[in-house]
Amino acid sequence: MSVSMKDIKELRERTGAGVLDCKNALTETEGDIEAAIDLLREKGMSEAAKKSGRVAAEGLVNVMINDHRDKGVIVEINSETDFVAKNERFQDLVNSISEHIMLSSADNLAELNAEKWFKNEDKTVETIIKEAIAGIGENINLRRYVKMETEGFLYGYIHLNGKIGVLAEFEGEQDDDGLNTAKNITMHIAASNPDFLSREDVDQDVIEKEKTIIKEQLKNEGKPEHILDQIVEGKINKYYTQICLLEQEYIRDTDLQVKDVLEESDISVRRFTRYELGEGIEKKEEDFAEEVMAEVNKNE
Repeated sequence: MSVSMKDIKELRERTGAGVLDCKNALTETEGDIEAAIDLLREKGMSEAAKKSGRVAAEGLVNVMINDHRDKGVIVEINSETDFVAKNERFQDLVNSISEHIMLSSADNLAELNAEKWFKNEDKTVETIIKEAIAGIGENINLRRYVKMETEGFLYGYIHLNGKIGVLAEFEGEQDDDGLNTAKNITMHIAASNPDFLSREDVDQDVIEKEKTIIKEQLKNEGKPEHILDQIVEGKINKYYTQICLLEQEYIRDTDLQVKDVLEESDISVRRFTRYELGEGIEKKEEDFAEEVMAEVNKNE
């Protein structure tokens, strides 16, 4: 049967599928748009399953905070390519998932994926992601998120168009000075990548291991035994200034530590989360020539 361009356009807008896929679906369902949507979803789920095994290490880190600054989320959603990360549909998906998490009661990713979608209870979060995979044509992965609620206030920062994100909880006044300091501290966290808030948060097993390593290095350098402990203590204090936010040199004024800047504005940091896009994901290295030949052979 003949399929009108008007119906193809409507189906494409409602599903995000390709023009040819829309035409074929309408032909197969004899012009029934609702049936065509179901058909594309069925086929899309199949295609999405095939794509789900592909490495997704690009994408976006997003931060969303409500107007009162007492509730917020930081989320990382991955795609296979940076090109898709710049796609408006992918960006809309990231924002919508962030909105859903703000309203969610889930305690983990499994619960979140199984939740009914906040805009349509006939679908789950997982379904929405699979539909996006089918429409966009790449694997998409909701990798991780942290949700914060506070009696203080939250501040977030996004760096490099979503490559790095920070969400931090502060205690103190939300006046201009407090908010400006919070902004500068979240920017500092993005740049300096601290592992801990303070030295009290560092596992002592980590410190003892570091002390052992330093002491062995000093012995190998021929340092006298009676001064080893003193040197080790100095190096451990230096180590704290590298890994603990409050003891780091402030990036805007290296004569100050972060704790000094916070004290000047009479605010404090309770906790923070910093996400760097794709960190810890092993990217598959492929030989371009082999990739081209594989594509050629596939189409022969």
